Amino acid sequence: MNPLITLLIGMAIVIGMIVVLRIGAFLSLITAAIVVSLLAPGGWVSLSEKGEWVTSVSDVATAFGTTAGKIGIVIAAATIIGKCLMESGAADRIVRATLGFLGVKRGGLALLSSGFVLSIPVFFDTVFYLLVPLARSMYKRTGEGYTRYLVAIAAGAVITHTLVPPTPGPLFMAEELGIDLATMILAGAAVGIPCALLGLAFAYWIDSKTDFPVRPMPGAEDVPEIDEDQLPGLFASLLPIALPVLLIAGVAFGRPFFEIEGQVPSTMWKIFLIFGDKNVAMLISTFVAMGVYYRQHRPSLSQMGTVAETALKSGGLIILITSAGGAFGAMLQKARVGDAVQEIFAGEATTHALLLMGIGYGLAFMMKIAQGSGTVAMITAASMLASMLPASAELSIHPVYLAMSVGFGSLGLSWMNDSGFWVFSQMGGLTEWESIRTWTALLTLLSVYGFAMTCILATIFPAV
Repeated sequence: MNPLITLLIGMAIVIGMIVVLRIGAFLSLITAAIVVSLLAPGGWVSLSEKGEWVTSVSDVATAFGTTAGKIGIVIAAATIIGKCLMESGAADRIVRATLGFLGVKRGGLALLSSGFVLSIPVFFDTVFYLLVPLARSMYKRTGEGYTRYLVAIAAGAVITHTLVPPTPGPLFMAEELGIDLATMILAGAAVGIPCALLGLAFAYWIDSKTDFPVRPMPGAEDVPEIDEDQLPGLFASLLPIALPVLLIAGVAFGRPFFEIEGQVPSTMWKIFLIFGDKNVAMLISTFVAMGVYYRQHRPSLSQMGTVAETALKSGGLIILITSAGGAFGAMLQKARVGDAVQEIFAGEATTHALLLMGIGYGLAFMMKIAQGSGTVAMITAASMLASMLPASAELSIHPVYLAMSVGFGSLGLSWMNDSGFWVFSQMGGLTEWESIRTWTALLTLLSVYGFAMTCILATIFPAV
């Protein structure tokens, strides 16, 4: 079968099962992977190296396990870190410190910055739940700017959720597209800052053009005041976020100096390589976050275990979805989609790379509109894009630009099938039309602007 037809069949299965049949992303992606494996060259049954007859479906399970091995520990650790940051008061401390430094007059920038930092280890909806009551409290103090505050929170939180690991989407894209994790973190943060600032500018503009009423929300009118001495210090609060970034980035920056060709690495560098491994770095950060939580609340061992188990319940589903996405991408590679794409987009290397960026952006944008979830859009589009890369040996740009293109595409045209739309609407006390004018417009603006900026950067600085 033509590989492009196989690709279309896989896409149709994913979209159809999620949108039409309302079946979850995991079952949709794994079903698509199995169907694509059956349509790929090589037959349904083959003889293994051990002399046993195996089905092509076994390749799906192998690819699923390979992806889980790459991202499973990191995602599980990130969910525990995020939970401990919330429960210990560390997230509250970061927000208060930001507000104290910037002041209420710069409340929009303070909330934007808080959302930007907290959404790296904490899922978007949790960050929004934390910060919306503060937006209401600041509105009561100033009598203005409520819409500005809401949009600023969304702009800061959604950018790092989309571009910076260890959130699941960016983490999966880094692994699937062969991007060093330190590069993905640093590039995502660097590109995310101007995008977030554009979101803040939009927040001020839309606030000047609208006069949405601040509707009462049961349980959200007042921010519960916690004494300062009951919160952890700022250093301890930021450490679980900063530590893995420093360890992982330290290995990337240290390699040119400590890994000399022909020489055995020093014992100290070998030790640092272990601590800079993404899995070990995130595990260390997990213990630090749990230590901060224990220091603040002195829970029993049973309570500590409950916190971790609660976090892992959400993390487990994310691991299943991302691993299924990895299996889907591997089966598309097996179906030789890359060869088919090379035949279509043959030509000069840089042009080919920009075309791939456009394909990645368009696939993610379409998936976001169709099924609503930005994470699923990233996973699916990155899987498809990765299946095209083996045929792109001449690719003249760093693959991080491909990941950024997919990420910005996944922001897309967020509307009523996106859970983020309803989190913003219901927690903010806005109607559907008001949310379209703010949330939908914001994400579409960030999507288009971010992709345009990525294309410009890829042309000027192709190697990063």
